[in-house]
Amino acid sequence: MTAAENVCYTLINVPNDSEPPSEVSLKADLEKGEIKAKTEALKKVIIMILNGEKLPGLLMTIIRFVLPLQDHTIKKLLLVFWEIVPKTTTDGKLLQEMILVCDAYRKDLQHPNEFIRGSTLRFLCKLKESELLEPLMPAIRACLEHRHSYVRRNAVLAIYTIYRNFENLIPDAPELIHDFLVNEKDASCKRNAFMMLIHADQDRALDYLSTCIDQVHTFGDILQLVIVELIYKVCHANPSERARFIRCIYNLLQSSSPAVKYEAAGTLVTLSSAPTAIKAAAQCYIDLIIKESDNNVKLIVLDRLIELKEHPTHERVLQDLVMDILRVLSTPDLEVRKKTLQLALDLVSSRNVEELVIVLKKEVIKTNNVTEHEDTDKFRQLLVRTLHSCSVRFPDMAANVIPVLMEFLSDTNEAAAADVLEFVREAIQRFDNLRPLIIEKMLEVFHAIRTVKIYRGALWILGEYCSTKEDIQSVMTEVRRSLGEIPIVENEIKKETGEGKPEEEVSAAPAAKLVTEMGTYVTQSALSSSRPSKKEEDRPPLRGFLMDGDFYVAASLATTLTKVALRYVAIVQDKKRQNSFVAESMLIMATILHLGKSSLPKKPITDDDVDRISLCLKVLSECSPLMNDIFNKECRKSLSHMLTVRLEEEKLSQKKESEKRNVLVQADDPISFMQLTAKNETSSKEDQFQLSLLAAMGTTLKKEANDPMASKLNKVTQLTGFSDPVYAEAYVHVNQYDIVLDVLVVNQTNDTLQNCTLELATLGDLKLVEKPSPLTLAPHDFANIKANVKVASTENGIIFGNIVYDVSGAASDRNCVVLSDIHIDIMDYIQPASCTDAEFRQMWAEFEWENKVTVNTNIADLNEYLHHILSSTNMKCLTPEKALSGFCGFMAANLYARSIFGEDALANVSIEKPIHLGPDAPVNGHIRIRAKSQGMALSLGDKINLSQKKTSA
Repeated sequence: MTAAENVCYTLINVPNDSEPPSEVSLKADLEKGEIKAKTEALKKVIIMILNGEKLPGLLMTIIRFVLPLQDHTIKKLLLVFWEIVPKTTTDGKLLQEMILVCDAYRKDLQHPNEFIRGSTLRFLCKLKESELLEPLMPAIRACLEHRHSYVRRNAVLAIYTIYRNFENLIPDAPELIHDFLVNEKDASCKRNAFMMLIHADQDRALDYLSTCIDQVHTFGDILQLVIVELIYKVCHANPSERARFIRCIYNLLQSSSPAVKYEAAGTLVTLSSAPTAIKAAAQCYIDLIIKESDNNVKLIVLDRLIELKEHPTHERVLQDLVMDILRVLSTPDLEVRKKTLQLALDLVSSRNVEELVIVLKKEVIKTNNVTEHEDTDKFRQLLVRTLHSCSVRFPDMAANVIPVLMEFLSDTNEAAAADVLEFVREAIQRFDNLRPLIIEKMLEVFHAIRTVKIYRGALWILGEYCSTKEDIQSVMTEVRRSLGEIPIVENEIKKETGEGKPEEEVSAAPAAKLVTEMGTYVTQSALSSSRPSKKEEDRPPLRGFLMDGDFYVAASLATTLTKVALRYVAIVQDKKRQNSFVAESMLIMATILHLGKSSLPKKPITDDDVDRISLCLKVLSECSPLMNDIFNKECRKSLSHMLTVRLEEEKLSQKKESEKRNVLVQADDPISFMQLTAKNETSSKEDQFQLSLLAAMGTTLKKEANDPMASKLNKVTQLTGFSDPVYAEAYVHVNQYDIVLDVLVVNQTNDTLQNCTLELATLGDLKLVEKPSPLTLAPHDFANIKANVKVASTENGIIFGNIVYDVSGAASDRNCVVLSDIHIDIMDYIQPASCTDAEFRQMWAEFEWENKVTVNTNIADLNEYLHHILSSTNMKCLTPEKALSGFCGFMAANLYARSIFGEDALANVSIEKPIHLGPDAPVNGHIRIRAKSQGMALSLGDKINLSQKKTSA
């Protein structure tokens, strides 16, 4: 084991600006100083030894002048000192002075003060010299019977570590600890003793557990946790023992400790798949979520519930607990609520959908008047989406849900209202029997809508689905009510002038000055530039939108009026009424056009909106059958087609999900026999405690390890040339937040290289954790040096440096070999992720760093280029497959990824195929990358630039 890999028990913070003291001054302080001076001197000695100083001359001084002192601080510091000081000579024999130290610790183990005894026992756990421990064994055994629990529990730990490292010193340790455990009353001592028996002699641990299995619920939580771990290990190693211990696990589900309940539930699920066991575990998880105040705990336990649901046989059991799961919605945290609603939605069935809808309706009503919490609007939106999904999957529920949700169309939160609108649009298209109800509710709330986007959508629904004469007339009434008095321009001018002067003084003269010979209005006038704010508040909604310059809603209104007018003409036979309705529709469109061209609105009407309204006027004036078909049939077909496609996509994704969930054993799958399983193979019976520990340490076996091509040899970076005096190569192991460089250094000369040091420096957001220690390399010898680099953010980094060394016996200066740069790839930190269109747009607007990359590739196919970019950047395409299918010469797609540091990366690919250059012409266009940090945007752009061209195989 190299010096860099030595176990380090103690880390001490050292001020960087302190000067290292001389050995002489330290010796003087240790010999003649007061207690305070000796304490400070001892601290300095410890720090110097940790930094690599040897200080052999101080050892005897400390034994003579410091070791006999009874001060507690000194005693504590001495424990650290003896832990780190070299205890052997260069040939590996124990130093003679250590015999004196051993005697001093034998006295400390018999000291009347329990703190000194206990802390000495803790120190003995770290000693690795059996010669030092042997004389202390009787004193350690005696500590098991000390009156104080602090001493007894540390004595157990000391015996355990000595038994594990040097079994010959205390061969009867398991028997000794078993007898101690039977008579012990203190919870922490029992826990330590039981822990030792589990690892040292599992059979004795089981014998003890069998004698007290009925009293387990009375034990302290720390002992209960260890018992759960033992039962788990035993039952997985020997499944026949399950029946013996499963009742004990059931009892521990009722423990007062949340940690014990959580572990017991997790163990129960792995030991038994019986519905009663799954139900008990799930109920325990739900209670934990509700009772625990920490949101992180709630999220972790929710994840366990979601894992339970993934199992097909457990899903049925969890469906009966949906109402209990919904109790979690009382938590104010949005993330918890989101996961809970998603879980409830996954578990909903025809048996419990009615109860679910009732609860969700109550929650929606609760959020109606609550504004104190910032996430209330988002929660309302989540509830709306969940109700939407329930109604789509269970059409019978739609009639109950729609009246409640329609109230939210007038909500100030546009996002929730937009979700309701989308739901209403889908419901009115799918459920013919609900159309009258939806139209009636829509007309009721129409006048209260205050958001232009929602107003536009509501207009479209009314125009598309009003089919009776009464409904059509109601729509026209609502439009007129929302528009106010027409013609709008004259009415607005009257209001303006009326505010400025008394009524009797108003004449036609000011109005006449505003109109030119062409019938349009003067661009600038004193009247239009100083409109009173009071009138704006009194304006009807639609007029308010138009005066603000939002004429897109006017184009939508024109289409709606055209549809209802054409339908009215088809329903009503009376020519006079027909003409009257069509004329009124045309008057509304004309007055809006007039308003758009005037100077009254804040922004003038756009050419697109003018064209749309003019087209609608033309259609109404001619009333041709072709246009009638387009407006009243083709629009409906487009919506129907879009909803069908979306439903197919949902079914496809659900099918993929269920296929992923129901992994069946294939006919030719190998059978795994536990007795024949190699230690490094992972299987379903793997020790989960060990796996979770490995996962925490970041050393889990990755799937790629099964692939022989993904071996370490493929990731080796050559750092120096083969003809250099020192050859070096590195294996770069990337963990989540750090990089471990395993550097092989080979001495290719016939000389001994002394103080061979690897000196590294970093560029980017990387930081070298520790300086690798120097080595001495014999001729043609080799060694491994490890260096740790911390990673702070997602960006490309470079590690560079050199190897310096002295040649043994040479008088020249230090020699230096410069190393090649090691490039740290951003792809190791980026993972594909998903987000909604709305979230993507919001982030696109918010992120301030943009990097525009010009497409420069040899790929000639648009789809192939997109897939090439996806595979080389670890990003996920958010644009659905259906939108990208077919060929039209150009393509636009949104890509998204998230780093392990939680940073978002967005990209928009806009590419085209230049047809005029022939079929083999490469794709051209741009890729725009947006990110919150500059490093992310630049690094991703560099990665795309490097991997644009496809390399020939």
